[in-house]
Amino acid sequence: MSIIIFIVILLVLVLVHEFGHFFTAKKFGIRVDEFGFGFPPKLFGLKKGETVYSFNAIPFGGFVKIFGENPDEENMNGPDANRSFVNKAKWKQAIVLSAGVFANFLLAWILFSVGFMSGFPTSVGNEAKGYALENVSLVIVSVMPDSPAQKALLKSGDKIISAKSPFAGQGLPDAVNQINPDTLKSFIISHPKEEIEIGYLRGKDQNIHIAKVTPIPNSNNGEPAIGIAMDQIGIAKLPPFFAFKEGMALTWFVAKGTVVGLYTLIVDSIRGQGSFESITGPIGIIGIVGDAYKFGFIYLLSFTALISINLAVINLLPFPALDGGRLFFLLIEKIKGSRINPKTANTANMVGFVILIFLMLVVTYHDVVKLF
Repeated sequence: MSIIIFIVILLVLVLVHEFGHFFTAKKFGIRVDEFGFGFPPKLFGLKKGETVYSFNAIPFGGFVKIFGENPDEENMNGPDANRSFVNKAKWKQAIVLSAGVFANFLLAWILFSVGFMSGFPTSVGNEAKGYALENVSLVIVSVMPDSPAQKALLKSGDKIISAKSPFAGQGLPDAVNQINPDTLKSFIISHPKEEIEIGYLRGKDQNIHIAKVTPIPNSNNGEPAIGIAMDQIGIAKLPPFFAFKEGMALTWFVAKGTVVGLYTLIVDSIRGQGSFESITGPIGIIGIVGDAYKFGFIYLLSFTALISINLAVINLLPFPALDGGRLFFLLIEKIKGSRINPKTANTANMVGFVILIFLMLVVTYHDVVKLF
């Protein structure tokens, strides 16, 4: 099921991205030769007007063939040259190239907004002014590798509902009252090297699970800890206007965080400090999709929005074969006042595409290694 959901999400995200290019190209009178659902080999196609809408065998996204996107003699000087992408004004080319990224940001905004209208998981203190959170719970945000919590099979998204010690009557509290991050932390600190029982709920399952953990000294300050980050999270349900407002704010917040994270990754890589441990490829994402699906539809909606934003940000990188790379070439042409040699541009984009495929294979390999 996780694989099917992942394919559907990927198909939607890529098609939305490509539709942005398709829509703006059509609006500017640029000829669009094909809009492909999936990747070749082609199964069948339907021609409407001048565009072939093809349905292909590999269901991972889609593509748009825009006349003149890769310059050659025919689209630069041929009989239909006035409808060629390469012969349109630079600002029109820039809009067409940017439209896919804009479509992904727009999709994320809509998904986040729908989430807020339906009931969106929100951290206490970050709720919209005037709107109280419902069903507030203490939720595990992350679990440290090789920690007592991980060994006890606790996972991100688990809702902690209780904590108690089997050693009652020894001058220590034997349970947590009014559980929250502060009370749980104090309880763990007060039971160093003693096994405690954490009661939690997971996903849609309303059965209470018990994890037995023994706190160990924190490597930073020496305090007893079980290796989790936690937060109080409730459900924010907003009317449409405020939902779209909060959706836009969250889209901007996530986009900004994604840019900072990507910048840090690139800088660390240049310094020789980069690591594939912080990168997740297709196989890793399938696992995350499965977890999101177990937690509920809103979590899956939120995850789809996050991937859409990541896709948009990555496509803006000034790297050949990406939209950002093509925009960078446009900027160079604008500054120098003439076109880049078509062979040079096409070769650069092809090399860039090969490098991207290679990086994807490397990331996928590390995803597989993490499974063992």
